Amino acid sequence: MEERVEMLIHQFVRDPKTLNSLAIAYMGDAVYEIYVRRHLLAKGEVKPNQLQKKAVSYVSAKAQSTIIHFFLDKNELTEEELSVVRRGRNAKSHTVPKNTDVQTYRYSTAFEALIGYLFLAQNFERLEELIEKAFQFVEGKEED
Repeated sequence: MEERVEMLIHQFVRDPKTLNSLAIAYMGDAVYEIYVRRHLLAKGEVKPNQLQKKAVSYVSAKAQSTIIHFFLDKNELTEEELSVVRRGRNAKSHTVPKNTDVQTYRYSTAFEALIGYLFLAQNFERLEELIEKAFQFVEGKEED
């Protein structure tokens, strides 16, 4: 399966550093959503309305902004990852956020850019390490 994923990625990306930050964030949004859905199903969440409610605590702009701030505060990221986060945060989207402020939206875009970058760079081990830490953080916060 991983070989197939690599083949599909190689069809459109040679070096993710050459892509626009918003394009990388676009990919990151989709990748993170899949991980969240798989995680919730594995935890036994099966009712559609419950799945959606639970997913929001992981994928909302506020949640993603909080996760990236957690990573930054804990010095979890490499210099290369910090560069991706800065590029994502500073990207001009020309989109007005619906349910959040601009600052939160920018940091959520930074989180999505990080996830997209790691996926496109095929650094799956690091991608899953950070996603697991994100899940632990969100679930730890839910228990507070």
